[in-house]
Amino acid sequence: MKQRSKDFAVKTILIALFIQLATVAVSIGQTKTEQIDKLMNLYSDYGQFNGSILVADAGKVIYKKGFGMANMEWNIPNQPDTKHRLGSVTKQFTSMLILQLVEQGKLKLDAPIATYLPDYPKASGDRITIHHLLTHTSGIPNYTSFPNFVKELSINPYSPEAFVKKFADLPLEFTPGEKFAYSNSGYFLLGYIIEKASGKTYEQFLQDNILTPLKMTNTGFDHHETILKNRASGYEKNGKNYLNASYLDLSIPYAAGSLYSTVNDLYLWDQALYTEQLLSKKNKDLLFNSYIPAGPGHYGYGWFINKAFNGEKNDSLTVVEHGGGINGFNTLVSRIPSDKNLVVLLNNSGGAKLNEMNTAIRNILYNKPYNMPKKSLAIAFVDVILEKGIAAGLTYFKENKNSNTYAINENEMNSAGYQLLQTGKIKEAIEVFKLNVEAFPQSGNAYDSLGEAYLKNGDKKLAIINYKKSVELDPNNANGKKVLDEISKP
Repeated sequence: MKQRSKDFAVKTILIALFIQLATVAVSIGQTKTEQIDKLMNLYSDYGQFNGSILVADAGKVIYKKGFGMANMEWNIPNQPDTKHRLGSVTKQFTSMLILQLVEQGKLKLDAPIATYLPDYPKASGDRITIHHLLTHTSGIPNYTSFPNFVKELSINPYSPEAFVKKFADLPLEFTPGEKFAYSNSGYFLLGYIIEKASGKTYEQFLQDNILTPLKMTNTGFDHHETILKNRASGYEKNGKNYLNASYLDLSIPYAAGSLYSTVNDLYLWDQALYTEQLLSKKNKDLLFNSYIPAGPGHYGYGWFINKAFNGEKNDSLTVVEHGGGINGFNTLVSRIPSDKNLVVLLNNSGGAKLNEMNTAIRNILYNKPYNMPKKSLAIAFVDVILEKGIAAGLTYFKENKNSNTYAINENEMNSAGYQLLQTGKIKEAIEVFKLNVEAFPQSGNAYDSLGEAYLKNGDKKLAIINYKKSVELDPNNANGKKVLDEISKP
């Protein structure tokens, strides 16, 4: 990326200060609820949120609302009682069930998993503990990263026992306990261990030990074939358009991601975590310990533990949260236990900027300055490409990339490139992916997409260069490694 001039930097700072002051001024005289409503309406108007939201301040719900459509084909709107698939938000329920079994004396956190799964390969089963699985430190390869996951594994039903065999014999990626590496495989195994230790299915044990006691009547293990009242359909964005999300058999995410819920039910869950209704304080506290560095924060048991800084010296908050992503849905549950604050965002159009929304809402709750959303530059300039050609599109991009109206988002740029690629506009797609690499030079995924476009254009040399860069930045990019092996052969 080119270095900006000093004059430009000064202008940028002045503009930023003006925007910040304007933002603060707008909030004067408005309640927190009114500010959140204005914020979320703008996200909705820009096509960046389609789902349900709940916000609690000091334990009391101050805002809940649905935006957009739960079912676009029938124009059925999202509501606070709309059921959304949770994806990896499921993991916090799985970790709770594990600790309940620990409290019952049926499991030990430091015990090797071979203790409970005698058929699991001894080479790794004797080295990996339940603690390792809970903290993503087991070294077990993440099955959702397998090259054949989308086209083969994800669409077929498996029993827990059968699916465990898909990764049980694979070599570990590192010594258990050595580091954090997010692995759905670990949480899938935890579900299987819950079944072995409890004598019940994961679904039934969850119902008996969490959902029924908390009266979470709108939460459960999702099944594609079940007729489920008020269930949202999942969608993916393709530019400004929406597509039905691809099929996923829900036996696959299992204890790592197969639950559905509502914002109302997740509020009940949040409130229960302040009590000892489900677990004694001693064991409950284990959920929220900072066990292992994970990104900017740490990982507990099924929760990320982060610090949120609000711009003042020593003014930090401990945030306990977890997001989720599953075909057509992305979700976030974010808690600040010290103040009993909660933000629940359930989106059924895939890929929404929930962390950005959550940060703005958190700042509203604490009377801090916050940013209003911007329009997507990716969507706007692809429209120009389709209407006027690539040259006009690139000019539009350069003219607006530093504007206060538009934002450049990596995922949206990536989607824009694929929108062009899938319609045969390969050279145009290459230009979009090149811009994405320029804007996000540390993204392995951006280089992977550019490599794919070059390969489709018949340029093996540039494809190899970009796939190599992708794998260098993201060593877990199994698909990139596979493609490199295939195209590097003489």
